[in-house]
Amino acid sequence: MQNVSRRRFLQLAVATGGALALGDLADSIRLPRSGRVAYASEPIKVGIIDPLSSPYKTSSIHDVHGATVAVDRFNKAGGVLGRPVAIIEADDASNVDTAVRAARKLIKDDRVHFLMGTFNGDVALAVAQVAKQENRLFMVTGAHVPELTGSGCNSHTFVFMPSARMLSRAVTPHLVKTYGNRWFMITTETMDGRAAEQAMAAALQAEGGEVLGSISTPFGTTDFTIALAQAKTAKPGAVILNLYGWDLVHALKAYTAAGLAKEQIGVGGMIGGEQIGRPLGYANNAGIWGLIWDPKINSESSRRFIQGVIDKYNHTPTSRCYHGYTAMTQILEAVQRAGTTETQAVIKALEGHEFDGLKESRSYFRARDHQHVQDVLVGKAYGKELGLGHYQLLATVPGDAVAGRHDESTCTL
Repeated sequence: MQNVSRRRFLQLAVATGGALALGDLADSIRLPRSGRVAYASEPIKVGIIDPLSSPYKTSSIHDVHGATVAVDRFNKAGGVLGRPVAIIEADDASNVDTAVRAARKLIKDDRVHFLMGTFNGDVALAVAQVAKQENRLFMVTGAHVPELTGSGCNSHTFVFMPSARMLSRAVTPHLVKTYGNRWFMITTETMDGRAAEQAMAAALQAEGGEVLGSISTPFGTTDFTIALAQAKTAKPGAVILNLYGWDLVHALKAYTAAGLAKEQIGVGGMIGGEQIGRPLGYANNAGIWGLIWDPKINSESSRRFIQGVIDKYNHTPTSRCYHGYTAMTQILEAVQRAGTTETQAVIKALEGHEFDGLKESRSYFRARDHQHVQDVLVGKAYGKELGLGHYQLLATVPGDAVAGRHDESTCTL
């Protein structure tokens, strides 16, 4: 190994975020005269499949941003098992056929070792089947449909995103407390939208509430005027938006323009976040939402993640950056624990593994269905900046409180 100055050595130690002991770090770094890390082996390749050209596109690029920051951190510390890590991106366009072709190309042509990503539930389920057929581990970062850890679960797929059950059970009590238990729902015509609608309706029923009416809108809708007018006529306490991405952004802008808040009709839903609040701007952001992560989480690991995204991309991370960063970190740390990229060994290294999920409580992958059990946050959107971000945090709900009992599972791995 080339000589490394004490100052450079300490800089590299800090870059690992404590993931490696200093002695291990010294053994893993080989610096040539150029100052770059040198590797003796071919890269470990991770294929990221995301809807980079659909109404979910803004969130998708943040998924890639977070994953890239994680990969940079590992590579600066000498890689994984002495090998560099590389990301290969693919666009699924929120389309099942496109996603399946992309997954097969990544595996057969690009020879990736692992797959991660996806937002749409039907896309995630299709890629999960390809991953199992081709013996590749697949880490779902964005989809929340219950089938992923239920009837459609499989041995090769892990789900980093909280399930619709977890999100709805966490946020519904706060929506009911603020707006009452008589709701109107607007739902996008996708598997994701229907899953959110069913989960929110079930959580509302558990609170003794009633759905006064509902309307479905096509995926990619930009004009929600008619839907909100119908909601207003029903006189609910709140309009629940089972939407995401640009559909949710457009619906919230229409909610503000329609003046529903002045009619004392609230708004909210299963999932929001900085990736929604940012394109909306403070003036249009409103309601109570389930949140995956928030930049106000005050832990050392969370602050290190925030700074990494700011340094590379010059923006505060969103929860989608969080997903990309933390999911990628767990894949690569599992490879380190397994001592190999062999799929079955890495799966075993993940099953039941407890880790720092950048939240208050520890996170873990439930062995029986590969669900990431984690804190779910609840936030209230504000029309002004509250330190970092667009939301006042109302609650941190432990994952075990909302993830469901063993006898509720339909998963057979």
